[in-house]
Amino acid sequence: MADVAVRAQVAVSTVSHVVNGTRPVSAVLQGRVLEAIRQSGYSPNAVARSLATSDTHLIGVVMSALTNRFFVSVVAAIDRAGRRHGYSSVLADSRDRPDDEAEAVHMLLSRRVDGIVLASAAGDQEAVLDKLAAERVPTVLIDRFVDDRFDQVGAENSEATASLVQHLTGLGHTRIAFVSGIKGLSTTSERAAGYRLGLERSGLSFRRDLVCSGRSAAEPAERAIASLLARREPPTAIVSSNHYITIGVLRALQRRGMRVPEDIALVAYDDLDFGDVLKPRMTVIAQPISEIANRAVNLLISRISGKDKTREPQNIQVPATFVHRESCGCGLRDLTTHS
Repeated sequence: MADVAVRAQVAVSTVSHVVNGTRPVSAVLQGRVLEAIRQSGYSPNAVARSLATSDTHLIGVVMSALTNRFFVSVVAAIDRAGRRHGYSSVLADSRDRPDDEAEAVHMLLSRRVDGIVLASAAGDQEAVLDKLAAERVPTVLIDRFVDDRFDQVGAENSEATASLVQHLTGLGHTRIAFVSGIKGLSTTSERAAGYRLGLERSGLSFRRDLVCSGRSAAEPAERAIASLLARREPPTAIVSSNHYITIGVLRALQRRGMRVPEDIALVAYDDLDFGDVLKPRMTVIAQPISEIANRAVNLLISRISGKDKTREPQNIQVPATFVHRESCGCGLRDLTTHS
């Protein structure tokens, strides 16, 4: 910084104000400093600056991104949103286990991240959330709504899932199976509630024998659907509650030689990476990942900056999008024979 100050013929403090934005500097002096920085190749020392300002401009991200493809996209979107505000991201994978989540949060706090975006693991999250609340760590919960003490952002689940069910009932289906996700997550309970809501709106009774758990993984979903299809009156349509479950459902149908949608209709919450290139293409609910990430990062940075210290925590459910393709069977002429 001293070298830059000599080149720009200004005080070292002026260089510091330009680099750190700690005090307004005239356009003329700022231009001289920036040109001197360019000529000298000066790169600010982020660690030293964080020690001086108590800000690291790092966002800690805690979620199961190494094993969940949905969260891979979420992490990428968070990183893009953070960079637009001058923040970098540090990922700590929770493996969707409370103990690993607690360890990840502890590690990030020891590295002095300015705030945390957390997708809580299924199970007992109370200790982690109590710690974040007690230490007043700026935190936004994403995707999974578990604690009203924090800002929370995710996609709307209930109405979106109900729309999938109503779409199938509108095509004449009455035996509609639902494959739920891992127990203990708000997304699982909300989508299950949406399934029941769609049946109710269509004048159909809820049948427990048409509901099974895929535990948010392909293998359990494959086994669950294989069991349903082996019954005397199997379902004529299936609602899958996430993309991993959809993969398991497709495998089970393939093993039985069943065609979608000719033999059975299939719709899903969550779009697959290849959902638009499958034959038939998948009718799905697509989550607005970029918007969710942008809102989460904006809320987090407002907390970090101190602008919203007195604001009540917000629960934001972003509307998801119904993507109409062919797997629902709309192209078939005689759908009444499926019911």
